[in-house]
Amino acid sequence: MDEVDRKLLQILQEDTTLSIAQLAERVGLSQTPCWKRIQKLEAQQVITRRVALVDAERVGIGLTVFVALEAGEHTPQWLERFSTVITTMPEVMEVYRMAGDIDYLLRVAVADMAEYDSFYKRLIASVPMKNVTSRFGMERLKYTTAYPLHSKLFRDRRAAEEAAQE
Repeated sequence: MDEVDRKLLQILQEDTTLSIAQLAERVGLSQTPCWKRIQKLEAQQVITRRVALVDAERVGIGLTVFVALEAGEHTPQWLERFSTVITTMPEVMEVYRMAGDIDYLLRVAVADMAEYDSFYKRLIASVPMKNVTSRFGMERLKYTTAYPLHSKLFRDRRAAEEAAQE
């Protein structure tokens, strides 16, 4: 990937509604090469999806809960069951396997405390766990889905072209 790919990814992470013509203009390409680059980034699974970001509060999701779990056991069977359970729970937005004193960290989005209580009861009934600790988000200070794209990780196309001409 080169600097043009980096620019495309930066722009697309902010706004996927731009037309190919607008994208091409912003990265200095014509439309066909721009579209082919986007298709290549999708084929390589660099771009995995194009989605709409929804305001949680406007759709009735007012509570974010970070749930720290200690596994009931450390076996492949337990992990398979846990994975199956959490993938069927739409309230679970993200799951991380952790290093340290907890095994898994979940980000859960629900309407309110009553909905979280219902979620919690379904979760603990589904898979044996040693410990479950919930932390409630009071205010979100920053939120982004855009990853930082450091230029040093992308090939500088102009520098390569200049070196080839020398």
